Amino acid sequence: MDEGFQFDRNKFLDVVHYIAGSCRPEELGRVKLHKILYFADMHCFLAFGKPLTGENYIKQKFGPTARHLQSALRELEQDGRVQVSERSYHGYPKQDFIAQKSLNQSALPAEEIKLLDDVIDFVCARTAREISELSHNEAWRLAEMGESIPYFMAYSFVPTEITDDDREWARQETERVLQSAN
Repeated sequence: MDEGFQFDRNKFLDVVHYIAGSCRPEELGRVKLHKILYFADMHCFLAFGKPLTGENYIKQKFGPTARHLQSALRELEQDGRVQVSERSYHGYPKQDFIAQKSLNQSALPAEEIKLLDDVIDFVCARTAREISELSHNEAWRLAEMGESIPYFMAYSFVPTEITDDDREWARQETERVLQSAN
């Protein structure tokens, strides 16, 4: 679904590089990297009206995945900005992402760094399984497997409360619609 947001590859690279430099390798694997990117883009959309990177997130079994992450990691590794290595973790393969160079501090605005730091803290305080379960939110549930998750679905992250005024409006609107149907 095209929402008019342009994917910013350079910014995506900077964000992945920043995340790799902000997390200890034991805290960050591929699952968490996907989830940090997803939650950061969606929360940036909610906070500022536009996503952080404009990445396309695809519904997969274990939650949303960033379409361009694999190619971005290859590019960051070729540029010597991030080292990607694999090791065994509880009998399963785990990738580590380690920043090899410092990110240019002017690459990302302060409000985006703050948002990223908040998302990183939130995601890294949980296991990969816990964060995957949290990413199975309403936005993920409503998409078909393999389908893009539209940014407007971020509004489903925001809890809502139905007030008495809302109920009264709904009652009046129902009466109006029923009367106009007769």
